[in-house]
Amino acid sequence: QVQLVESGGGLVQAGGSLRLSCTASGNIFGPNAMGWYRQTPGKQRELVAVINSGGSTNYADSVKGRFIISRDNAKNTFYLQMNSLKPEDTAVYYCNLKMAFRSWEYWGQGTQVTVSS
Repeated sequence: QVQLVESGGGLVQAGGSLRLSCTASGNIFGPNAMGWYRQTPGKQRELVAVINSGGSTNYADSVKGRFIISRDNAKNTFYLQMNSLKPEDTAVYYCNLKMAFRSWEYWGQGTQVTVSS
């Protein structure tokens, strides 16, 4: 069993920065992808950014050039550095781990990010 614990959400003014962290504990092995998703009321959860175990990254068009995803494999922790935040970035952010082995998938508890204008 794997658990994901997030931290780093909060309230920030437009143009500001926040860094989210997600630490995974448990039995993590083989190829995997760590990602951040976000969700606002009444909308589907959407992918923000993902990084695989080889270090390749992918970003939603809306955050390209502003957000950076990274991972520290030694600590089983991954991060989302969010810069130049906009009010439309306001959402609950969830971290996600997908393992290639049997396609196991895990979610964090979610953390609120609020960007004021």
